[in-house]
Amino acid sequence: MRERVFLVVGYDGAELLDIACVTSSLDIANRIGATPPYHVVLATPGQREISCDSGLRLAAEAALERFTGPVHTLLVSGGRGHERAAASPQLVGHVRRLAALAERVASVCTGSTVLAEAGLLSGRRATTHWMYADRLADRFPDVRVDAEPIYIRDGNVATSGGVTSALDLTLAFIEEDHGPTLARGVAMGAVAYLQRPGGQAQMSIFLTRRVSADDLVRGLTDHIVSHLADDLGATALARLTGVSERHLSRLFAVHLGQTPGRYVRRARTEAAAHLLTSTGLPLCAVARRCGFGSAESLRQAFVDRYGVPPSRYRAMRETAHSG
Repeated sequence: MRERVFLVVGYDGAELLDIACVTSSLDIANRIGATPPYHVVLATPGQREISCDSGLRLAAEAALERFTGPVHTLLVSGGRGHERAAASPQLVGHVRRLAALAERVASVCTGSTVLAEAGLLSGRRATTHWMYADRLADRFPDVRVDAEPIYIRDGNVATSGGVTSALDLTLAFIEEDHGPTLARGVAMGAVAYLQRPGGQAQMSIFLTRRVSADDLVRGLTDHIVSHLADDLGATALARLTGVSERHLSRLFAVHLGQTPGRYVRRARTEAAAHLLTSTGLPLCAVARRCGFGSAESLRQAFVDRYGVPPSRYRAMRETAHSG
């Protein structure tokens, strides 16, 4: 193939950033030497101009139903129009047809709904924007939906979370196609952070802890993230708040959807990730500051959370920043 055809599927109500994060990154890759280059094509039903979520309009290069290939990567964008798109037998059918021709199939954000409707996620692990994950899981029980990661690769199918995760997924594709040096160049050109691993969470505890409307839960989560090295076991937390352990667990389940122990472990792991990338502290010191009993406990928590041990996580960040 003299060029890699990257076919982006758009529709009315698509999110402009879902499309632009992908197409602009590939354009930068071409400008700095991608060989073979990417040929980006925006395809829509009937090659009609589409109105994006923001109200801006995009012209299409191809009619989805008339496109016959070749296709290196097929990517379906997300947006508030994803339900209407998934309800169109013609659109879904042509996505299914083109997926059979493509080396890679992907979606951004709620574009996963279209892939699922086309049967392309059956039996696969997949993600989507965290706000729509439960809806996707309920509608397609044969899809193993995981709302945590920013993107997931399962075979030749990739799905990503909300909006800017499209950039992370595209950088991963560029690195796969052309190597880490070119991917770093694209990230630098986009003034982006290279490279969040796919297993990184879409939503950090440090961003979401103030969401709860319950004063007790909100106050306790503030205490947890600011006293990670303290005893944060269920007994200690219940004593601190003056409620029973059973009632505390019930409050966390209702307001945060998890147990106090799981919340504490996640907060400690995310804090450790920050220390690993912002300081030169040895692992044992990071573990101690974040409340882990040992470096081995930290390692186990990191593998569970990020899929890599802390030493590898730090090395990945150092490599990225050195570029």
